Amino acid sequence: MGATLNDPSSLERPQTGCWQSLPPRMRALYITTRQRTGGWLAEAFAADSASQVLLEEAVGTAAGLGRLRDEAFDVVLVSHEPGTLDALNLIEGYRAGGADEPIIVLGSQSEQEMAALCYEVGADGYVCVNTSTTRNLIWVAARAVQRHQLICDNQCLRAAEQTRLRREHDEATRLLAQQRKLLGDIEALRRRGRDCVPAEELRLPLPEELITHYRELLRAHVIMGSGNLTCELKRLAELLVSAGLTARQTVQLHLNVLEELIRGLGTRSSRHVMTRADLLVLEVMVHLAEGYRQRYHQRMHPPLQHLLPGFE
Repeated sequence: MGATLNDPSSLERPQTGCWQSLPPRMRALYITTRQRTGGWLAEAFAADSASQVLLEEAVGTAAGLGRLRDEAFDVVLVSHEPGTLDALNLIEGYRAGGADEPIIVLGSQSEQEMAALCYEVGADGYVCVNTSTTRNLIWVAARAVQRHQLICDNQCLRAAEQTRLRREHDEATRLLAQQRKLLGDIEALRRRGRDCVPAEELRLPLPEELITHYRELLRAHVIMGSGNLTCELKRLAELLVSAGLTARQTVQLHLNVLEELIRGLGTRSSRHVMTRADLLVLEVMVHLAEGYRQRYHQRMHPPLQHLLPGFE
């Protein structure tokens, strides 16, 4: 493989447009053999002003892998010379070790013959030096560098997102535990103050139908928001008042259903669910307090029965 990359002099680098995506500088390692040194390739890169390519050379597979182990390069170019330097075997073994540098294979075979084979072992591209140009090689290398940078950025974003979700779930678990502790403290105060409601009654299991109904309301509230369920929540509060459920029992019902919903989220965000759930239980408690206030008012101020005329 000699200096066979074409370099038409008519190709001038435009100053605007897509050329702005080419990196101004790339550091490349060229792995080759003693019979095919990289002087011709360095000259080809130097003759093209599209991007400054700093080319370094390693002779043989062992030397190339040693350089990659000790140094960082933007892109790796591997000469494919069957019988002397098999780029496919080199890349396959290198990728098996967990390496992720962009790798481009240079060979004299046609692209139709070699491109798919190179992709299958983990290479990022193949360039036939007999038919390609220096500018095309620079573009192939630049696209490979860009692709690997995007993959790296995406992995970082995914890791950050997973960390954020774990923190959200931990925060949700902590808040639920604090709310349960608050209910326990309230129960202790009521028992200490000899409240008229026995402690055993506070632990009575709630009807399954009520739990199912509240679960459906909570899920709908998470999706739709509070403004669309006002009537349903008011009817729920009336049902709770008629059943004689206390505020503590209502909050206990809310926490049980909310914990179940949080556990079912998996890797999805819990912040939105917790925020909507807080709004839901607040609205339910307002309706519940209003329902008990009306019941108390009716007991303290029963309607007067007016006598018919002549029966005073």
